[in-house]
Formats: sequence, structure tokens, C-alpha cells
Amino acid sequence: MTFDEIKSKIGSGLLSFPVTDFGADGEFDAASYARRLQWLSSYGAAGLFAAGGTGEFFSIGYDEYDAVIRTAVENSAADVPVLAGVGYGTRMAVDLAKRAEQAGAAGILVLPHYLMFAEEQGVIAHMQAICDAVGLGVIYYARDNTRLSPAGLEKLAEACPNFIGYKDGIGDLQLMQRVAHRLGDRVVHIGGLPTAEVFAQPYLEMGVTTYSSAVFNFVPELALRFYNAVRQRDTQVVDGLMKSFYLPLIELRDRKRGYAVSMIKAGADLVGRSAGKVRTPLTELDASERQVLADLIAANA
Repeated sequence: MTFDEIKSKIGSGLLSFPVTDFGADGEFDAASYARRLQWLSSYGAAGLFAAGGTGEFFSIGYDEYDAVIRTAVENSAADVPVLAGVGYGTRMAVDLAKRAEQAGAAGILVLPHYLMFAEEQGVIAHMQAICDAVGLGVIYYARDNTRLSPAGLEKLAEACPNFIGYKDGIGDLQLMQRVAHRLGDRVVHIGGLPTAEVFAQPYLEMGVTTYSSAVFNFVPELALRFYNAVRQRDTQVVDGLMKSFYLPLIELRDRKRGYAVSMIKAGADLVGRSAGKVRTPLTELDASERQVLADLIAANA
């Protein structure tokens, strides 16, 4: 795909981050992950992000990364681009981006760099090094300790033709409005907050046509129903699902740190699509919390 084609594709529908499958021994389970990608890509997502946040990028070993990306690429539908997560410091991120390109990824998502805050000039240099290292489209993920101003993003866009996307994990509507007006359609704008559905309506009004859905991992039909209702401005469906599913889900997610991932893996297990346990330092839902999630699925899916 050309950069414009992949931007158009990503912006045309719902995005998701598949969980990464680990076996009973805790090792990457390529066969189970392959079945997951085949299943999820059959629902017509506009893009799947392998080794992303929900996919426990932070827990995947260097010796596993290539296999994760290659398995995702080889087992997704031909018309569903697979984008690979990269992160940590600049040298590691550049190396991972090159590995992802060799494994056949259609694009790169740059997750927050490791640990510390940095000046904007340094973050731009970090992004430029990644962009310069590959011929793929690169998406910047703004959240936690990595934030670029609209002016900084514009500098990055001028320096890097393959900087194609801005994913927002901050939730500052004023900033998102400024970014959208400053960059326009130079990049595809993506909603990327945990349980991004809560922000889907206001983001759509400022031209953000897509977002990443974690619950697509276990209730893809519901995730697509909500996404289509937002796009069609069907407030009855949106408000109904928000009240009956998404807001109670957020309450469960917020009970403990790390549940934004642990809860999704638990959901996959509850619908018969187990991906194994999360790796430490994340923790599993307890029995009562699993029952809350099971009840939400049963009442809404």
C-alpha cells in the first residue's frame, strides 16, 4: 500500500489490538495466535496491531518478537493490514521496526519510549530515526510520557514523508482539536484511549473517524455495532450500549492497575478464545471479577 492508501484504509473502519497468545508454559503460542488472527480479521477490521499495548508488547521477548509479527501477517486476511508495535529507546525501537518490516508488517506504531520524560526535540529525533529506518508508514502514539505539540507534529510531518498517523491516548479534547486543525489530512487521526469508545462521539465530530477497540478481542460483533452506531449518529444504540456495557466495563477495568489488558484476556477466555494468562507484572482477574465480566458479556453480546 502507498502511504495515502494505508491512511485511507486505517481511517475507514474499526481498529483493534489482538491479545498475544501464551501457552500453559508461558511461552508464545504461535498456533493459537494464528487462529486468533484468522478469526479477528474475518470481521473486517480496518487494521490489526500486533504486539501493541493490549498485545503485551512490554512483555514480549526479543527472541519472540519476529515470530509474533510474522504470525500475525501470515494469518490475517489479505485486505487487513497488520501494523507492528515498537518502543523502548531509539536504538531498540529502530531495530524492532526493521524486524517488523522484514516480517511483512504494513506499518509501525511507535509506543511510548521507556521510563523517562524527554524534551520535544528529543522525541522528534526519536521518531525521525524510526521513520528513517524503514519504508513503512509510521504512526505516533501520544500518551503517558510522550507528547508532541501540534507544532512539533508538524515538524515531524515535514521531515518524514512516512509519518502517516497520530494516535491519541491523552484524552485532551482541546489538544486533539488543535492537532486535527494543524495537521488536517496529512495524517490519519486515531482515538487510542483505554476503552476508546467513550470518546468516540466527540472525536468523530472533529473528524477522527476511527479508534482502537480492545473489546473487539472478545465481542467483535458488539464492538462493530457500537462503532457503526457512532458513525451513523444513532444515539439510541450508542447510549444503550454505553450504559449497559461500556461504563460498567470501565468500572471493572479501574479496579486494579493493568486490568486494561488483563480484563481483555479474561474476556477472550470467557468466550472460548483463550490466549492464556497475562505475563507478570500484570495480574489476573479474581473469580468474582470474572463473573462480573461474564455477566456483562451475556447481557450484551
